Amino acid sequence: MNILPVIRDRYSVRDYQNKPVEKDKLQRVFEAARLAPSASNRQEWRFIAVTDPAKRAALCEAAKGQRFVAEAPVVIAACADTNEHVMACGEKCYPIDVAIALEHVALQAVAEGLGTCWIGAFLQDKVKTILEIPDRIKVIELMTLGYPKGQPPAEKKRMKVDEILCMEKWRF
Repeated sequence: MNILPVIRDRYSVRDYQNKPVEKDKLQRVFEAARLAPSASNRQEWRFIAVTDPAKRAALCEAAKGQRFVAEAPVVIAACADTNEHVMACGEKCYPIDVAIALEHVALQAVAEGLGTCWIGAFLQDKVKTILEIPDRIKVIELMTLGYPKGQPPAEKKRMKVDEILCMEKWRF
């Protein structure tokens, strides 16, 4: 098994075909999320898949007018039902765990011929109102999902491994 091609093919899709995502593909995408690891196996993530055009348009407004949010056939609201558990390292586990699960979604989407885009620019209170999310639940990220229109960028601009990796001690 070679996962690097899937990782290389993943990019932030901001232009989608007007084509619904099949239910079996959506199920596999969320199966990938379900299988993600989480701190102490807490599995605090919860997801809302939004396909209704009116709700997607409202989410577009909540996402500061990013038009592709309304155009994507699916918008995922990635949430956390959390007790704010802090790991021994001092970090809360729920944002990390939700991010891991969402990246599983993004990679499975590529394997299904779909594309995604992480969205952190949104107004949480508006998203909660649109999707009837209770106050105790946190909306961590939105993610669009659908069939990309056009081709991926020729090459991603990324630092070289030796620019991001130290062996044995900090050297940067």
